[in-house]
Amino acid sequence: MAATVRRQRPRRLACWAVMTVLLADLLALSDTLAVMSVDLGSESMKVAIVKPGVPMEIVLNKESRRKTPVTVTLKENERFFGDSAASMAIKNPKATLRYFQHLLGKQENNPHVALYKARFPEHELGFDPQRQTVYFQISPQLQFSPEEVLSMLLNYSRSLAEDFAEQPIKDAVITVPAFFNQAERRAVLQAARMAGLKVLQLINDNTATALSYGVFRRKDINSTAQNIMFYDMGSGSTVCTIVTYQTVKTKDAGMQPQLQIRGVGFDRTLGGLEMELRLREHLAGLFNEQRKGQRANDVRENPRAMAKLLREANRLKTVLSANADHVAQIEGLMDDVDFKAKVTRAEFEELCADLFERVPGPVQQALQSAEMKLDEIEQVILVGGATRVPKVQEVLLKAVGKEELGKNINADEAAAMGAVYQAAALSKAFKVKPFVVRDAVIYPILVEFTREVEEETGVRSLKHNKRVLFSRMGPYPQRKVITFNRYSHDFNFHINYGDLGFLGPEDLRVFGSQNLTTVKLKGVGESFKKYPDYESKGIKAHFNLDESGVLSLDRVESVFETLVEDSPEEESTLTKLGNTISSLFGGGSTPDTKENGTDTVQEEEEGPVEGSKDEPGEQAELKEEAEAPAEDTSSPPPPEAKGAAAPEGEKATEKDGGDKPEAQKPSEKGEVGPEGAPPAPEEEKKQKPARKQRMVEEIGVELVVLDLPDLPEDQLARSAQKLQDLTLRDLQKQEREKAANSLEAFIFETQDKLYQPEYQEVSTEEQREDISGKLSATSTWLEDEGFGATTAMLKEKLAELRKLCHGLFFRVEERKKWPERLSALDNLLNHSSMFLKGARLIPEMDQIFTEVEMTTLEKIINETWAWKNATVAEQAKLSATEKPVLLSKDIEAKMAALDREVQYLLNKAKFAKPRPRPRDKNGTRAEAPLNASASDQSEKVIPPPGQTEDTKPIPEPEKETAGPEAADSEPLELGGPAAESEQKEHPEQPTGQKGTLKNDEL
Repeated sequence: MAATVRRQRPRRLACWAVMTVLLADLLALSDTLAVMSVDLGSESMKVAIVKPGVPMEIVLNKESRRKTPVTVTLKENERFFGDSAASMAIKNPKATLRYFQHLLGKQENNPHVALYKARFPEHELGFDPQRQTVYFQISPQLQFSPEEVLSMLLNYSRSLAEDFAEQPIKDAVITVPAFFNQAERRAVLQAARMAGLKVLQLINDNTATALSYGVFRRKDINSTAQNIMFYDMGSGSTVCTIVTYQTVKTKDAGMQPQLQIRGVGFDRTLGGLEMELRLREHLAGLFNEQRKGQRANDVRENPRAMAKLLREANRLKTVLSANADHVAQIEGLMDDVDFKAKVTRAEFEELCADLFERVPGPVQQALQSAEMKLDEIEQVILVGGATRVPKVQEVLLKAVGKEELGKNINADEAAAMGAVYQAAALSKAFKVKPFVVRDAVIYPILVEFTREVEEETGVRSLKHNKRVLFSRMGPYPQRKVITFNRYSHDFNFHINYGDLGFLGPEDLRVFGSQNLTTVKLKGVGESFKKYPDYESKGIKAHFNLDESGVLSLDRVESVFETLVEDSPEEESTLTKLGNTISSLFGGGSTPDTKENGTDTVQEEEEGPVEGSKDEPGEQAELKEEAEAPAEDTSSPPPPEAKGAAAPEGEKATEKDGGDKPEAQKPSEKGEVGPEGAPPAPEEEKKQKPARKQRMVEEIGVELVVLDLPDLPEDQLARSAQKLQDLTLRDLQKQEREKAANSLEAFIFETQDKLYQPEYQEVSTEEQREDISGKLSATSTWLEDEGFGATTAMLKEKLAELRKLCHGLFFRVEERKKWPERLSALDNLLNHSSMFLKGARLIPEMDQIFTEVEMTTLEKIINETWAWKNATVAEQAKLSATEKPVLLSKDIEAKMAALDREVQYLLNKAKFAKPRPRPRDKNGTRAEAPLNASASDQSEKVIPPPGQTEDTKPIPEPEKETAGPEAADSEPLELGGPAAESEQKEHPEQPTGQKGTLKNDEL
């Protein structure tokens, strides 16, 4: 038994160590418990937060609206965001940036850049020769890239979330369109990095919507697969998604709901913005026709007028969704000329006829990618603001062949709510119900490489090879390993997109470069020279497609193996050491698992790519290191110690080993033979086969980005610093405005108070004139020189005025408090006197208060009465304009002292025990007095067996004189604050009964 205890002690120490680490993590998270999500739409954004006590709430902006326009106005000395920036679009359209997300990850020759210039000709776009991208040229001194503008907006969204949550926030989940490629996703991550946000995940907006739908309908999901189609038409684009819901068995949480993205179709330019631009063009034509004979300029050449027309077109589209016609009207559209025209819904539908014909396109793409038919779709749900257009619903209903379209989801906020649920699941500060999310790869990714092969004639030629790394509609996140077996020197390989035949010609042009990265390996030859006697197991490249859908090359390794023979004694020593270490930490470790979301990353091996026709010796071996379906996964084996050996014929998965050999040795303790036989004798142990020793050499990697170069680190740091300076400038500007507003408000309020009767009563004419003169002088200074005054000057002026008016305000406030405070003091004195009178009437046999305590209370009551009467009389002799002697704080202090003493006595009475009754000559107890309560008469002590009633009760030790409630009460600990000194002078007073409590009486 003692040996068992000794073995458990290290485990207990390990448990305490784990608890210490977890506590440290919780303390580190205590300052930033809230997380946020940002649903970045083309026209507006929605921000949601989760914090303790606030589960999944949409953040209200400064205008108390649930969605904020994605608009930024940049001026020389100030910035505006959201609704303020949208209102500035009319006054300063050149400095107001909208729909700039369409330029993310795009080079200058991209068709979307030309389209943006055509839609918004008021913006001047500069050219960045280093990255071949564009930037906004606001003025010669102001220029910002699309990533920097997006960073400003993300920082603004964080400020809204922090104001709403009342605590700092750093962790966020950001939604992006499902059709974003690698360059566009990296651009969003760079913008978030500039803003100082920690991106937990870039989640596709269609996936976030599907997650929100499933989370609120968790009870409806069962083992039967349900196929739901989400049709999302927003302002800038349209995405159709087919999602399968069903419950699956997970490793840790049992049966849990899962959503799997089965098919995706999209149209990058089909949305509400294109409809509004058509309406804007129509209204501009009508206005030009009205002024045709006046030799007026074309309204299309006036940016302010076109901004007004676009705003009116947006309103007109919304109204026509519910009405057959409407009158568009704008006051002072251009040259002080008003515009008014009637537009019908039929005209609107005719203008957008070609757009409505494109509505079924994403549906067909989604069905093709999912390899499903419309009969398998149970419901079609509408998402996005543009789906409210009646013609869109009509065409879509005809295309899907359903009786009706589902509208049982919040079309505006579903993505934000799903994203914030995912944020809470990924954060360490919250625990949510698991919901497995399996997203899908839209664009396949492959690896291409070229190597020399020897033909039959002895002539060597180059052979081009392709290996699919991540297939289309395959799940992610996942890790994969590709092994190059026929290289012994430095070589290069390429990472490109796979077959993009599902995209049309125009979409391919918008997509950009189909080549991602060229990988140059350095150090392959040196690794072979370093281990000449080892057998090469190939060059292994480890790829990771993370939760955000961003591809990365983690590392490249050169792996070698050889056979090593060890003596049994050496094996036994190492094995024992390994077993000791394992038992110290309580056995094998459990891999970290996520409560929600994506599949748990595992390291597994998979055979070569299907469909490969290369010879076995020439093909690159592709291994899957990460992804496995949730319903098929099984818990991975615990990591083996360096003394464990892999079974024969099975390849061990590579680990980060550097140059250290991974010694794999069979365990000697507890092994069972093939038929369950006991361990072999010692002679047979010595004949064990040699073990495999693996050596791993890290290979140098040089990456050449081909699609869109990322911002260099120095430029990224400069951009982040520039944005921080702008934010600091905005904060200083807000602080100065706040100081100026406070000073101006104080002047106006005080000038008004000087004429109120209550202020005139406590001040003289000279005092009021002095204050009024100072207020007028400061007001004049504020109007003449206030625009150039600093924040410190404004605060100094305000402090001077407050000091001047302090006496006046103090006298008024004191007079307002007197009636309430004096009435409360009188009530307390009356109740205290009644309490003291009742305490003195208690019979001596039942008395629980000492004479010192009652005398002390009586003394405090008399002193308080005397102070009150004297102070009130003295105050009555003073003029109202003089400083008062009757102060509200003094009244409160007297009340606190009296109440403290009364509460002490009340607490003592609450926990006091009745005294034992005296006995008569016959040994019976005396009758209780007539005035004793029923409870006093019923509480009799029944002695235990074997003890007579004459036995005196054992006195309780003084250490138990204060229970939990008594300990919180200061009088119980001190024996009465005012009576403490008197008890020292009268030691004969029984003090042992004060606060004497039992635990069962509390």
